Amino acid sequence: MNDALPGPQTLPTPAVSAPAGWPAPATPAGEPDDIREVLVDGGRRRAHMHADLSPLRGRQLNVAAVAGALEAHGVDHFLVRGMDDRTPVIGVNEEDRVAALGALEKLGAAGPCYVSQVLPKPPIVSALRDAADPAAWVDLHRARALKMTWFRIDPTEKLVLGAAYGCEIEFWRPDRKADVLRAPRRNRMMPAVSMAGVPVEVGEHRFTRLAAATKPGPRFRTRPEFDHSLPDDIDFPIDVVYTWVDGADPEWQRRRAEVKGEAFHAEAASESRYINRDELKYSLRSLHLNAPWVRNIYIVTDRQRPAWLDLSAGNIFLVNHEDIFPDRSALPTFNSCAIESQLHNIDGLAEHFLYLNDDMFFGRPLAPQTFFLANGNTKFFLSQNRIPIGPITSLDSPVDAMIKNNRRLIEERFGRTLTQGSQHVPYPLRRSILAEIEREFPAEHARTVRSRFRSATDLTITYSLHHYYSFLTGRALPGHVNYGYVQLAVPDLAARLKRAEARRDWDTFCINDAFSTYAQLQQQMAILEPFLEAYFPVPSPYESAGQR
Repeated sequence: MNDALPGPQTLPTPAVSAPAGWPAPATPAGEPDDIREVLVDGGRRRAHMHADLSPLRGRQLNVAAVAGALEAHGVDHFLVRGMDDRTPVIGVNEEDRVAALGALEKLGAAGPCYVSQVLPKPPIVSALRDAADPAAWVDLHRARALKMTWFRIDPTEKLVLGAAYGCEIEFWRPDRKADVLRAPRRNRMMPAVSMAGVPVEVGEHRFTRLAAATKPGPRFRTRPEFDHSLPDDIDFPIDVVYTWVDGADPEWQRRRAEVKGEAFHAEAASESRYINRDELKYSLRSLHLNAPWVRNIYIVTDRQRPAWLDLSAGNIFLVNHEDIFPDRSALPTFNSCAIESQLHNIDGLAEHFLYLNDDMFFGRPLAPQTFFLANGNTKFFLSQNRIPIGPITSLDSPVDAMIKNNRRLIEERFGRTLTQGSQHVPYPLRRSILAEIEREFPAEHARTVRSRFRSATDLTITYSLHHYYSFLTGRALPGHVNYGYVQLAVPDLAARLKRAEARRDWDTFCINDAFSTYAQLQQQMAILEPFLEAYFPVPSPYESAGQR
């Protein structure tokens, strides 16, 4: 099972009962069962529309529909820990096949639904048939596993959840000599379960890594054999930290000009290259859709707040610079390296967290194992760029100069020469290691903290130093993501974004804010905003009602 999962496609659930505490399989109360026809993979499918759709929500709805139908017909069943985080799997005793197929056929007739054979593997893989057609079930009476698929879409019809999230039903063979039920194929845990086992209800995190053990959620009927933690299961909380600034804010520009000793001209400021693209709003949407296991979100800012931001969800917080800088004389600061050096001072921050700029996005559903190991160690993602050997020169970019400062510390401490930076992906960090770096390199760290603007003497800690220091002290390993990088100042920007939206094969991607004229930025906005809205059409809980 891969850590990175293919994303949803772009372009009323059956009214059955579900066990207490499970998500209702029907559309939300008071919302009509809106059926739309959508084009998917060159074919037209009838789909259920949901205003609150997400990959995890779609999975929950499909489990509830199948489990509810089996329960309503008295068919014993249990959830299985399958090989794909998106696809739920339910096990049924082979001796209950006739009753189970009868319940599922009735479920398929209740609304737009599709059925397909999974095992034995059919000649045409994933050939979906209308589950309301009795003929579709004729060939399934000997199938060892089949799948029920509901297509689910958001109101814009841009987010489409299809067969990857369909619920698979396996028929487990009784072995009375061994007193077990044997699985028809491999799963992540057990080849067999006891025939005499008493069903238990366990948390959703036992069956998909998209759900977090540390967050409340539905509970599922399973067998005791599946209620165990595996060596790679992550059960610690993971937070997210953003640093954000509205560079078009005149008050922020005024403060910046005063610190630099420059005159502030309102007219010039209004024509500056700063333009608010609301990347943070779409980055939060990507987080809500594709990393639902995140616990808390902290937005570090200089007394600013996005106009659309709603903090009522209870797990998102604004953090001012004054809250994390013990040395207030270092403020105000306009140096991102200085701000990043203080992130470990955020009150309530988890030991493990992801640090993002607002131009970073989760492109498709990801497991936390993409970024962390279950033993608490972090992963890091090196870029292919190489940093020139030698002292800092006037030819070095600001980032290269700062990495050379990191290099000197690493060479002095570990005798290793770093030559690569990091990819612009969410940075997995540990709070304790950031604090340790501050203690181990006090002079260099303090110099960075007191540098109000980027300087050639700065350290770049979150981008580079944390990862190498963690690796060389045995607390990090190289990782891999399918990473996309979008440079705005290119002539074929529209074509690149269109290709990215169609493929949706990036785990994460970054939209780089390269220098452009004000007129160019306005032109880019006309292309970028529709792309972000199409890629992340579902509002997050962190947007005000008016924005939604």
